[in-house]
Amino acid sequence: MMPMKSSAIAAVLLLLGSLCQAQTTPPQQPPAPPASTDTPGDDGVVGTIKKRVDQVNVVFTVTDKHGRFVKELTQQQFTILDNNKPPAKIENFEAQTNLPLQVGLLIDASNSIRDRFLFEQQAAVEFLQQIVRPQSDRAFVLAFDELPTITQDFTNDIDKLTRGVRVIRPGGGTAMFDAIFYACRDKLLKEKNSGPVRRAIILVSDGDDNQSRVLHQEAIEMAQRAEVIIYAISTNLSNIKDKGDKDLQILADATGGRAFFPFKLHDLSDAFKEIQGELRSQYSVSYKPEALLANGQFRSISIAADNKKLKVRARKGYFAPKE
Repeated sequence: MMPMKSSAIAAVLLLLGSLCQAQTTPPQQPPAPPASTDTPGDDGVVGTIKKRVDQVNVVFTVTDKHGRFVKELTQQQFTILDNNKPPAKIENFEAQTNLPLQVGLLIDASNSIRDRFLFEQQAAVEFLQQIVRPQSDRAFVLAFDELPTITQDFTNDIDKLTRGVRVIRPGGGTAMFDAIFYACRDKLLKEKNSGPVRRAIILVSDGDDNQSRVLHQEAIEMAQRAEVIIYAISTNLSNIKDKGDKDLQILADATGGRAFFPFKLHDLSDAFKEIQGELRSQYSVSYKPEALLANGQFRSISIAADNKKLKVRARKGYFAPKE
């Protein structure tokens, strides 16, 4: 056999190197969501929304003047308005404290929270360990800086969720609205379920968005389409509410959730515990809207307790289907 020339050997080595590099290149992160609230038309999402919006499902919380949860109220003790009109028919009303949960834990991994990050990780791990019931609940972990990155996809395995939190490392800018949009549209809205579920996002961030292509209103609209409640925990410990804190409050208010503003790091654990208690202490109502038009317009929701001393917290509305 003739000896292989040096140029041929070099070519073979170069080819082998290219093949090895192609096999070891890590998968790309999920792309940042487009600056649009239109849901995809070819993947079934739009059809799902149209089917679901004919019967509106609302999860809401009732508290007294001291902030304590009020349970065991009946349908007759509430006034429900859809676009300022009573529903055509109430299909179902329950004080549902044990609905299966679908939870997205969104953790800010930008440079702005670096000095508080380890404590936030531990508080998030404890929350997942306490809230997720393996027999019925599922959760995922998403870290975000300039891009949203799923560090653990939907699972009921507590150990996997814990690792999904532990592997997050801070660095980069903050695209919070992109992360919310992506989590709602590509994860929670598409997760299959066999019955009623409660969808929630637990958002841990200082709210200081400086990278998103999606506007805050577009993120809110996608959360409303996906029937997601947002609970926001601010990591701004300056004791002065800034624009980031205000944005967190807006996200929570629009979806029927709550925003928490701890004064010190150890209060983060208390915030997680309050969210845990609330997710198990909510009401659920399903109804047929009166005069529902397929025009894609936003329709307001108002739920009030007859007892004026009670406070009801629910999402502000939803979008009608389009023709």
